[in-house]
Amino acid sequence: MAQKEKSVSEVIKEHEASGRYFDVDGIKTFALKYGRGEPVLCLHGVPTSSFLYRKLLRSLEKKGYKGVSIDMPGLGLTERPENFDYSFSNLADFLYKAAKALKLKKFHLVVHDVGGPVGFALAARHANRIMSLTILNTWVDVVNFKKPVVMRPFEKRVLGEAELKMMSHITWPVMFKQMGVVNSSRISTSEMNAYVDLLKRQDNGKAFLKIMRNFDLSEEFRNLCYKAVQSKDYPVQAIWGAKDPALQLETYGEEIKKAAGLKEIHTLRSRHFLQEEAWLGIADKVVDLAKSVHLKTVKKEV
Repeated sequence: MAQKEKSVSEVIKEHEASGRYFDVDGIKTFALKYGRGEPVLCLHGVPTSSFLYRKLLRSLEKKGYKGVSIDMPGLGLTERPENFDYSFSNLADFLYKAAKALKLKKFHLVVHDVGGPVGFALAARHANRIMSLTILNTWVDVVNFKKPVVMRPFEKRVLGEAELKMMSHITWPVMFKQMGVVNSSRISTSEMNAYVDLLKRQDNGKAFLKIMRNFDLSEEFRNLCYKAVQSKDYPVQAIWGAKDPALQLETYGEEIKKAAGLKEIHTLRSRHFLQEEAWLGIADKVVDLAKSVHLKTVKKEV
């Protein structure tokens, strides 16, 4: 007999039960934290949350690392204060405070989507905390960044609210399959729709719209992002869902490659949400880079 598919609420309850809440500046904050060993902090983008990293974190745990992902304010299970500053710069500062609250003194950093610019700002300001940087489908030239078609409606008032309202259990799975993954056979419809409910809970997505309307396009912020990927104090790599129709490898992957001075970009057969179907490949590369840090240290000592 085929096993009955879990409901969306059951999927979210299991996700919530596997994580923990803690306080950051009076904001009830949610995080997944699996395993022991060196921490790997994974930053999500939009319209996602730590839920996107659940498989990757478990894989890192099996490899002897501590996989961590924190829901940013306005997304997932973290609170959504109306008066919070949802700019990339402030989200970076918030995540740094959250990492300190979780006692992550030094960590390997993984960034994705808007978690890229946010994570770059964090890394540039606190380079002494970063052991390695892994970049997944994102962008670094914030000044010249052109939002993908699917992002653009959300920056406009009225149109953004209407677009968000249209995001439902009927429409989202279709978009998820077109934009997110190559093979959806191992992802249940309830798991796909958990993204919708985690996005809209409490405030019906109002904070998400604030994030979408607060992209930092300044040269000052771009310099901060460049500083993070051009650092010589920790190794940097890029892993790309090669079939991403929004943040294309040929444009944004090459942009990262050039800015960071990388010899290559590791490609995986996936689209934008590569963590959903290619988590094993990501975990392998993250661990390889983490191990290289120690090999470099040993060689220096010798």
